[in-house]
Order: sequence, then C-alpha cells, then structure tokens
Amino acid sequence: MNKRKFRLEVLLWSIAFPGFGQFLNKKYFKAITFIVLEVMINLGGKVNTIIMESFLLHTKKAIEEANYLWLMFYPCIYLFAIWDAYKDAGAHELPFMYIPFVMSAYTGTLGVIYSSKLQLLGFYLGPVFLPLIFMVLGFFIGVYIRKMIYRYDVK
Repeated sequence: MNKRKFRLEVLLWSIAFPGFGQFLNKKYFKAITFIVLEVMINLGGKVNTIIMESFLLHTKKAIEEANYLWLMFYPCIYLFAIWDAYKDAGAHELPFMYIPFVMSAYTGTLGVIYSSKLQLLGFYLGPVFLPLIFMVLGFFIGVYIRKMIYRYDVK
C-alpha cells in the first residue's frame, strides 16, 4: 500500500476511535494511552449518552446529561490522537499539517463551551452537533491558515 493510502487508512481509523490509528502505526503504548483517555473522558463526560440523545433529537436531555468539565477535554484529546496517528503515518513530511488539527481542537472546545447556550433558529444544537460543526469550521480555517503560512514560509 502506498504511503498516501496508508495515511488515509490511519486517519479514518483514528476518527472512528482514538488509538486505533496508533495500533496501525505499531505504536502500542500510545494506542493504549489514547484508548484509556478516551474511555475515561467518555465515561466522565457521559459522551455515549449525549451522542445517543443528540441523534434522537433530545437535545435538551443531552445538555442536561453532559458533564461539561469532562467534556471540554474531548476535542483536544480526540484531535491530538488523530493528528498523532496521521503524523506517524507520514504526514510529518507535510509542512504545517498540524495547524488544521490544532484549530479544529480549539474551535471544538469552544463549541462544547457554548453548546448549552447557543441556539440556531430557536433550536439548541447541543453538546454533540455544535462542537462537531465548530470542529469542521476550525479545520477549514486551519487549512486556510496553513496555506497562508506555507506560502510565506516558502518564499
């Protein structure tokens, strides 16, 4: 398998569950560390419960169930685990590729913070959908920033 396809495989498995990409990279200690952190934050923040309630469109219940003090850790650990696996799969060769992941972690955390307050057309997006939207927006902002930095760094 070529390097680009392997990076994509690692990236997708990491998105599915933090630590899985590290297993593919044969970084077993990191893999187990990320899985343990994922489970701890998941249980502390009640992540599975709020995911289920959010997808059932019981957003108010998801907001009530969420433990925000734990949940605020989730975007950073999640995105760092994805970046770490992607980097170890060969993305370290791509200059400034960490920037979209960092921006996504920052904005995802902001999404968690505002998820119980921010409404769209009178509807709360809650502690799952708002952080996801913010993470995607942050990723694209990071891609733009990376392009700008790369453009000026090369000159």
